[in-house]
Amino acid sequence: MNILLAEDDAILADGLSAQLRGAGFEVEHAPNGPVAEYLLIKQPYDLAILDIGLPMMDGLTVLQHVRSVRPGLPVVVLTALDSLDSRVAGLNAGADDYITKPFDFPELEARIRALLRRTQPPTAAPELDIGRLKMERGMLRASVAGEAIDLSPREWTLLDLLVTHRNKVVTKDQIGQAWSSDGSEQGVGNSTEVYIHRLRRKLENSGVMIRTVRGLGYLLEADGTMSS
Repeated sequence: MNILLAEDDAILADGLSAQLRGAGFEVEHAPNGPVAEYLLIKQPYDLAILDIGLPMMDGLTVLQHVRSVRPGLPVVVLTALDSLDSRVAGLNAGADDYITKPFDFPELEARIRALLRRTQPPTAAPELDIGRLKMERGMLRASVAGEAIDLSPREWTLLDLLVTHRNKVVTKDQIGQAWSSDGSEQGVGNSTEVYIHRLRRKLENSGVMIRTVRGLGYLLEADGTMSS
């Protein structure tokens, strides 16, 4: 992720840039308002950090100008002004978040990552083919040789987990956690064997098999020859 840091305090800018790079971001520094405005309009940054008190053109003016060109750019405003009026002015100018100086870097990093999670488009769920089994994760749909398989929510979650960890053992604990996280009822008990049995029947002639690894869990293989 590429970030533009617009900050006129050279010492703060150097330290903050180093911390951001250490957190895995690419950072470019703008020391004043006109440079920040030019770079934000010309370069495809993923996020901007703007100090309000920039020389030659204040940060709120920069933000207003940039918003007309890049309305979806996530922007965090930095300022030493912590009054309600200042916060309202920053948000009204188009800031997505507002943080006052002095601040702790972990808080700033957390706010940046939260903003990026909200504003970045979701990654399209890929299609996956194993043998004659096709998984369309974006549609929560599976088929064998072009024929759709009727899967319950639990069966889908279980199949997706096994496919994700194909050729590796998946334990009952992992299955229980997956069912819990997708909103299914908690607890596994003996129901795992029931769902494994159902999936095996639905995956017949798919070129994919689910093998029981006694005492450990289950393993999905393509074109396997070993029986459970």
